[in-house]
Amino acid sequence: MRFGIRECANIVFRANKDTKIGTKTFKKGQPVLYIDTAKTSTLAQASSTSYAQGGRGNSRLIAWEGDKTLTFNVEDALLSPIGFSVLSGAGLFKPSGINGGKVHFHVTTMASANGTGEIDLTDALKDFGTGATIGTDDAPLYIMGVDTDGSITGEIYSGTIAGNKITAANAANKTVMVDFYVDLDGSKVYEADITANTFAGSYYVEADTLFRRQEDGKDVPANLTLPNVKIQSNFSIAMSGSGDPSAFSFNMDAFPGYTYFDKTKKVLCVLQIADITGAESSDHPVMPQNSAVEDNEIGVGIVAP
Repeated sequence: MRFGIRECANIVFRANKDTKIGTKTFKKGQPVLYIDTAKTSTLAQASSTSYAQGGRGNSRLIAWEGDKTLTFNVEDALLSPIGFSVLSGAGLFKPSGINGGKVHFHVTTMASANGTGEIDLTDALKDFGTGATIGTDDAPLYIMGVDTDGSITGEIYSGTIAGNKITAANAANKTVMVDFYVDLDGSKVYEADITANTFAGSYYVEADTLFRRQEDGKDVPANLTLPNVKIQSNFSIAMSGSGDPSAFSFNMDAFPGYTYFDKTKKVLCVLQIADITGAESSDHPVMPQNSAVEDNEIGVGIVAP
């Protein structure tokens, strides 16, 4: 049998030990992140070769291969908060229990002051939903003069806050730039803290895809299992107003590990292809082994395939 491959994989990252992300602890074996919006998924192997060379022409006589590496790279079209935490190693939480449950969210907007110097910021606040207010207390606020081209002049106007409005008498009838903070309900905000001593972790990864069988053109399920991958902590997020939208790359180094169903040998990766007669298109994982994972190995409430 021969197969063609022209389908991306759906990926699941499982905790390979009890893993805490923010305030949530994921038990060993528990799915941490699903990716079903991947653009590409690439499995790549590399190795080095050393040669004994000699004789006339110094030709190669014997080869030794080693330093094998296996990498699995996934490019995702979309990114979730927990996906960013997995990718970056950042701590993820909802800061509803600190600062009185409020989060300061930075905003800059152009506005016009009326004849009495009143500046209405209702439109700038409406995108943040009900309950959003102009930040007070320790949140700074600057009302800045601007030139006709929109650049700031360095002139600062003082004002007082009342609800969604600011009154700055000396800014009357002027166009200004307001730099301020919005107070948001912390339960509606995901916050990821990237610190110098945190890095992306290690996971048990399964990738489910489809291989097309040459003889009848049927798509059959295929499964890749990488029992121990370390996500590389290098990442970049491009923010551009033109061209293709940003994609998010999960670059993983594979290390030897045991799969759930075979504790006799460590592997870098297992590829399974279900050569099913009359198979219909499917993207469900295929794990045909007879033995199941014990509950205490993968966490309570998780059913092994």
